[in-house]
Amino acid sequence: MYAAWFVRVRIFSNLGSQPNATMVHHSGSIQSFKQQKGMHTSISEILKEKTLKPSRRSLPCLAQSQTHPHNLNHFLSVPLSPEPKANTNTHSVSASCTHITTPPKDATKDQYVEEMETGAYESRTDESLLIQQKPVSRGKLEARTDSVRGNNAPTPSGLTFRDGKKRIDYILVYKKSSPQVEKRCTFERNLRAEGLMLEKEPSLTNNDIMFVKIHAPWDTLCKYAEQMNIRMPFRKKCYFSDWKKKTMGSRFHLRCRQVKSWLPRNPMKLDKEALPDLEETDCYTAPFSRARMHHFTINNRDSFFSNSTRSRIVHHVLQRTKYEDGKSKMGINRLLGNGTYEAAFPPHEGSYKSRHPIKTHGPQNHRHLLYERWARWGIWYKYQPLDLIRRYFGEKIGLYFAWLGWYTGMLIPAALVGLFVFLYGLFTMDSSQVSKEICEANTTIMCPMCEVNCSAWILSDSCVYAKVTHLFDNGGTVFFAIFMAIWATVFLEFWKRRRAELTYDWDLIDWEEEEEELRPQFEAKYSRKERVNPISGKPEPFQPFTDKLSRLMVSVSGIFFMISLVLTAVFAVVVFRLIAMEKFASFQWEFVKKNWQFATSGTGVCINFMIIMSLNVVYEKVAYLLTNLEHPRTESEWENSFALKMFLFQFVNLNSSTFYIAFFLGRFAGRPGDYNKLFNRWRMEECHPSGCLIDLCLQMGVIMVLKQIWNNFMELGYPLLQNWWSRRKMRRAGEQNNVEGKEQLPQWDKDWNLQPMNAHGLVDEYLEMVLQFGFTTIFVAAFPLAPLLALLNNIIEIRLDAYKFVTQWRRPMPARATDIGIWHGILEGIGVVAVITNAFVIAITSDYIPRFVYAFKYGPCVDKGYRHEQCLKGYMNSSLSVFDMGEPKNGSQYQTRYCRYRDYREPPWSSEPYEFTLQFWHVLAARLAFIIVFEHLVFGIKTFIAHLIPDMPKDLCERMRREKYLMQEMMYEAELEHLQKERKKNGKRYHHEWP
Repeated sequence: MYAAWFVRVRIFSNLGSQPNATMVHHSGSIQSFKQQKGMHTSISEILKEKTLKPSRRSLPCLAQSQTHPHNLNHFLSVPLSPEPKANTNTHSVSASCTHITTPPKDATKDQYVEEMETGAYESRTDESLLIQQKPVSRGKLEARTDSVRGNNAPTPSGLTFRDGKKRIDYILVYKKSSPQVEKRCTFERNLRAEGLMLEKEPSLTNNDIMFVKIHAPWDTLCKYAEQMNIRMPFRKKCYFSDWKKKTMGSRFHLRCRQVKSWLPRNPMKLDKEALPDLEETDCYTAPFSRARMHHFTINNRDSFFSNSTRSRIVHHVLQRTKYEDGKSKMGINRLLGNGTYEAAFPPHEGSYKSRHPIKTHGPQNHRHLLYERWARWGIWYKYQPLDLIRRYFGEKIGLYFAWLGWYTGMLIPAALVGLFVFLYGLFTMDSSQVSKEICEANTTIMCPMCEVNCSAWILSDSCVYAKVTHLFDNGGTVFFAIFMAIWATVFLEFWKRRRAELTYDWDLIDWEEEEEELRPQFEAKYSRKERVNPISGKPEPFQPFTDKLSRLMVSVSGIFFMISLVLTAVFAVVVFRLIAMEKFASFQWEFVKKNWQFATSGTGVCINFMIIMSLNVVYEKVAYLLTNLEHPRTESEWENSFALKMFLFQFVNLNSSTFYIAFFLGRFAGRPGDYNKLFNRWRMEECHPSGCLIDLCLQMGVIMVLKQIWNNFMELGYPLLQNWWSRRKMRRAGEQNNVEGKEQLPQWDKDWNLQPMNAHGLVDEYLEMVLQFGFTTIFVAAFPLAPLLALLNNIIEIRLDAYKFVTQWRRPMPARATDIGIWHGILEGIGVVAVITNAFVIAITSDYIPRFVYAFKYGPCVDKGYRHEQCLKGYMNSSLSVFDMGEPKNGSQYQTRYCRYRDYREPPWSSEPYEFTLQFWHVLAARLAFIIVFEHLVFGIKTFIAHLIPDMPKDLCERMRREKYLMQEMMYEAELEHLQKERKKNGKRYHHEWP
């Protein structure tokens, strides 16, 4: 394999892409020292290649030339419209925000506005506000002059400047009618002083909109890449796995590949022939340095820095450039907030659709490739092209989709087991002894459900209710709860391994140690107080502890206030359920009266859902306000703080009513003759004789389904409607400006009419999935179909989010990240809460423990052993107590003195009437014992599995260690060769031992 690799490199060098390099051999003291220590003296010795001797220069990264599709470079360099149009309004703006070219007759008003801006600005410009510009070379001055002149420039393509060569890295949008002229002109002058190139274009659909196109030249990119410690490739990787195959078991691997080739192809895998852009950039990387630029593999300056990296560099400059005097007067975010600019975004790489099929003509650009191989609904069953997602949207968004895909894949076994438990309940529904006894209880008279207009009823009337309860409350419930607790641990532990592989493949291993930049808002607030950063050693703004503590206390108080507001809303829902129960139980319509429990639960759930969605809008604004009040130091701290608040608000809002039904419904109802009443008016709600689990199941099912439908509509339906309205306005404005269609618009105009990404980034996306994870695990014992519903929703969610990112949203600023942030800790916390809640649901909410105690202590099989349903005969009669209603009234439907109710109490004719029986205390003790045993057992299994599964695969650790060693060797050899070349160039004596 290595021989073939070196042959490919040698051929590539002969073609002229890499000049021939001379071999430099170590000798003398260095070589003898390495031989004594058992070290390899060169990379060629490490690889043990005898026939071909590779150069010790930095070998070219062959994959770098394939970072674009095969026809994308042509698309970027050639304008879309080769023939300029006479009616196209183009404006060229110089460094002083004035016009140079003669505008058309329709642009007289625009020219007047710009001249007024310039005149008002130049009369009061303070040169101290501007960054001192360095002397500009003649080549740069001519390039800048060419960007200002627009007489013979081609028609703009939407991806480059008018010259068709300078790539657009960022777009700023402002209104000509905006009064913030001085700030904008100062900001743009300082951007030019920082080395960026600017060019302005008017909108073809709105006469009040102007676009500022920003291009970062090579020198500027290099300067800020060094400041930001951006890691760039400098040599082709030599894989440890390949070396291992040569030394260990190559025949075994060959046979494995042969057997694998006989198996049918996985239909879920993406076809590499259809994805020519997914060639890996397998290069060693190091922080970029202009002093050691000779170490890096620079085949093409235009493609050395990817589009996402260029956008990150320009965004960094925009965040640190001043627009007024003072430390706080900087940053594009503040200019967006005060209305100086309307928007700032990196442009999309062209259209996502093509007239020609991608299989025959290839992709036009990365966006088109993403749409065809990721965002289309027809490939919902395919794996995601994570490398391409990361390359286009950045590592942070790439990690989100990697986590979402991993979570969706792990839901498959959980959904299958949950479906099996549900089907088990469905097939055993008719044979259930408890359901049979309820359906055959034609003579069992139950006590009235309300005080007024309610009469006694027959237990067999709730036959359907009892059968439906058995679907979710059966023998498989305990097994499924334990399975889901273990599943949650396995999911998180294997995600750590997957995340380690992604951070290695995406070159994020060493990025964790880099110091994050401060937020401009933090710098502006605490610019007067500074201290030395212990990591960087540089002075930076500092937030005093007293100020931080006081703001944190105010934030915590706000959180508790909002949680109390949630509990108040839940109390209102409880009151509604009590009123609805009384009304439905005495309803005139016999169908509603017979199914009053379904009617009460259904209406209560619907009203609760409307309250939940209404309060979510309030919570988002309050969380945003409290987070800004804290003044977090960095962007990651801001996101973590905001995410934690949103999770706490929405988790309590979504699950508070569920907790009430699971653990409080029917626990404080009292007994006939001594009912507990709310406000001495409404009687507390009771559970059905077959249990309260069906109420919990109905609550979870309705909220989960309705919330997923609503979220999907708000994520895709709402942006679609907004973009449709924007296209409608564009069409009207285009007809007025003689623009034929959408294809004639430049890319910046198309992107401007798309919807911006959420201001909170990926918080909303993660929050939706984490809340779903809570629904899937916390009360899964009551609703085993929750994983199946989550799986179906996530299959839709992945393509919906992909379609939204590619087609409906402006391109977000590519950001880097090594993990999903605070969400991992939240998921682990949900896993712990899930074990506790499932233990309580099985022990308290379901009837599993009462049935278990009856079968082993009071049933007919006490001395014969447990034989499933046969041992539950008489269970229903044992779980119902007797109440003396007195002499029956004339005209009553059932002429009986006694009625039954759900409880373990002594009958009225005993010596201690209505006191708890011994069976009640046995059931209570069994419930407490089950909770303790279940929690300790499951937590023990979770801890054992967590320690059993390492966070990083062993082969990956060995591979990283070997590559670190090889990288040190290559850096040393590259520096040695460079010093020897410099000495030879200067005419000094040449030594083999030391340069």
